[in-house]
This record gives sequence, C-alpha cells and structure tokens, in this order.
Amino acid sequence: MAETAVPSASYDVVIIGGGPGGYNAAIRAGQLGLTAACVEMRETLGGTCLNVGCMPSKALLHASELFEMAGKEFAGLGIEVTPKLNLAQMMAQKAESVTALTKGIEFLFKKNKVEWVRGRGRIAGPGRVEVTAADGSVRTLAAKDIVIATGSEPTPLPGVAFEDGKVVDSTGALSLPAVPKHLIVVGAGIIGLELGSVWRRLGAQVTVVEYLDRITPGMDSDLAKAFQRSLTKQGMAFKLGSKVTAAKSSKDGVELTVEPAAGGAAETLKGDVVLVAIGRRPYTDGLGLETVGVAPDKRGFLDNDHFRTGADGVWVIGDVTHGPMLAHKAEEDSVAVIELIAGKAGHVDYNLVPSVVYTAPEVAWVGQTEDQLKAAGVAYKVGKFPFSANSRAKINHETDGFAKVLADAATDRILGVHIMGPQAGEMIGEACVAMAFGGSSEDVARVCHPHPTRSEAVKQAAMGVEGWTMQA
Repeated sequence: MAETAVPSASYDVVIIGGGPGGYNAAIRAGQLGLTAACVEMRETLGGTCLNVGCMPSKALLHASELFEMAGKEFAGLGIEVTPKLNLAQMMAQKAESVTALTKGIEFLFKKNKVEWVRGRGRIAGPGRVEVTAADGSVRTLAAKDIVIATGSEPTPLPGVAFEDGKVVDSTGALSLPAVPKHLIVVGAGIIGLELGSVWRRLGAQVTVVEYLDRITPGMDSDLAKAFQRSLTKQGMAFKLGSKVTAAKSSKDGVELTVEPAAGGAAETLKGDVVLVAIGRRPYTDGLGLETVGVAPDKRGFLDNDHFRTGADGVWVIGDVTHGPMLAHKAEEDSVAVIELIAGKAGHVDYNLVPSVVYTAPEVAWVGQTEDQLKAAGVAYKVGKFPFSANSRAKINHETDGFAKVLADAATDRILGVHIMGPQAGEMIGEACVAMAFGGSSEDVARVCHPHPTRSEAVKQAAMGVEGWTMQA
C-alpha cells in the first residue's frame, strides 16, 4: 500500500517503541499535558523487559529458587516435603504475571491519554512517522518531536545459527518445553548466569563457556571471583578463556567446537540445548534513520547529546543509545527526555545506575569498581563485611557473600558500593540514595539501621572504611 499522503493524526511527541523507555516516556508526556502516541510492533506493550526479559526471567528465578529450597533446605528447617516439578504450571504462572503487567501499561496509557499505535514504526522524514500494521495497512503520524526507544536484541554468535529448541537466545531459554539434561551457556554475563541458574535448579547440568578469563565483565573483580566460587559450589561448571567457533546439531543435541581464546587445540562440548547469551545489540532495523540524516556508530548505537540526535526534533533513549543496557536506565532516560522536550531540565547520572544479578545469592553494585579506581589512580579506602557475620543472614542460612564500600581517601565520599548476598538488589538502593546526595561512608555508618536485617551488612561495611567495624 502506498504511503498515506497526509498524516492521519498530529502529536506533540511520537515515541517509537513500547518498552520501559518508550512506555514511560509516553506516560510522562501525558502527565505533562503533551499529546503523545507510542508505536509498538508487539501484540503487547512492555518491550523485551516485560515480555521476554526481566519479568519472565524473574518469575522463573523465583519459582526455581523455591523448588531447589524445598528439595535441599526445607528438611533442615524442620519442614519435610518432596517437591515435584510441574514445568507447565511454572511456565503458566510466569505467563499470567507477564499478562497482568502488560495489561497494566495499557491501563496507564488510558489514564494518561496516551494513544497506543499498533504496528512497526519507521521515520519517514522530519516530523513524520510511518506505521505499518500487522494487516499491511499504513498510517502516517505527524509529530513535533520523535523519540527513538527501539531497544536492543540478542547478539548472534558467528558460526552458530539459532535453531528452535536446540540453539536458543534468552527468549527461547525462557520457554523450553522440558528441562535439558545438559545446558551449555555461551557467555558468562548476567543473562546467561541467571537463565543458567534457573535450569540448573530444575535439574540440568550447566556448563558456561566464556571468552574472557573471568565472569560478569563490568562487575568488581573481587566480587566476580566470589560470585564464581558460589556458582561453582552450586554445581555450575565454567570454561573461561574459551571461544565457540562452530555448532553442529543432531537428533540428540548440539556439538560445540570450543577453542582456547589464546589459541590452542579445539575440543568438542555436547549438550542438548545451547543458550547463546553473549550480549545485546541496538535494534534499528528498518527505522528510516537515513530519512533524517542519522546513522548508527560502528557498534550500532545512536549517538546523542543530552538525548538529542544530530537531527532536529529526533531524540533517542534506552538500549539503542549509549549507557548501561538496563531497563531502569531506559526509564530514567525517558523522564529526562520528555522533560527536556517540555522545556524543563532533564539529566541522568549513569554513574548512579545500579546493576543487579538476580541469582542466589544476588549481586548488586553501583558506582565505580576497585578495578576502575586503581586504573584511574584514585586514592580510596575499602570497608568490607561478610554476611556470615550478619545476624539475619545467619538465622536464615544465607551467609554467602559480603558488602563492600569504596570511599575517597581524602573526602570519604562514597565512590562505589558492591554487594553479594541475600536481597542485594533491594539493598543497593540505599547506596544509590547516599551517593546521589554526595554522602560519605561515615554518613551511612552513623545512620541507624534496623536489627536484625541484612542491611546492617552495608552499615558495617561503611564502618569498616574507617576501621571501626564492630560485628566482625
């Protein structure tokens, strides 16, 4: 069908993408009285995060953790049960939770007078967005400002083709019909380790192949070493400094050819399912960027200056541009970009965006790592406190891990906080607040924390910066 000659509707802002960046931008636009449309090609709102990412993975992490706990830990607590896995029901409750969340966004759109335009969005020149619906019909929208929030997609591995049920990406790993006997995870990043944890708890043998000589790049190396020890103790196997060069599938599984990253003899690894989780890349396919003179950089990202692209009235947020590829970073971007469009101030400090790995134990961090501080020649002090000395963790038999606070040696300003332990993802928020206010380790150390809670480990680590930890 030919492009509509005249725009069918006109808006203050049209947002392409309905994920955490896009849907929050649309809601904020509605709150500020802007007329807004959000273009989304999925059948549901929420993007990767809600549909095939953060939310379904957390549903399976939670369920699988309880399953393993029931089988391994309940007896020691005086609770005698023999758990039986009903994988179909586990998947069904995951789907129900996801549906409830995506429907919730539809409600918020209505509440804030945002129009959801269903279909694939494409920029068709300055101030115009062309939307192709599932039935092939085309609608053109006019907009004073266009926000690109198209997110990211799994990065494929050269030489290893995806094959339904055998060689899968994160989406496929969230919906396997049966527990694999042997799951091989390619990539020791957050996604691979979380999904590997799910299937290991449910009974799979899990081997993780990683090109680097360490797991979780970007995580403080002190924390990463402890994290790897913990996962190994749980039964996960690691092949670090290794690269996958080929995959061959047969009726009974997949054979991977694995070589040392530094060079050497190849070996064969055989599993019934391979999960490729080597990262994500910006999604800009068919976006019409050329019609406004915008081009991705060498890595596929769209450059920005305070969310502005090089084209007037075209903005970019979330995974498709620079900064941490995290849903909550996209949400912060979304608020900032709409406030800038509305003539207000908008800014996001990417140094204060926390990261969380939702395994057991959880790992969370914000700010700079020791590795970064050493490389930059910054003089700093360290306070550490083990969960083995934390009353609540001890009582709950969750003693693996520690909290670590890094502070400037001269000013005591907190530079980074790193936690591996129970509920680390919940506790890191305290560090984000303290750092946002330019807080010192002494500020956290002298704030009264409730007892007995896991949060006391952060307080004790902060006390340790000046050498007066009292509980260990």
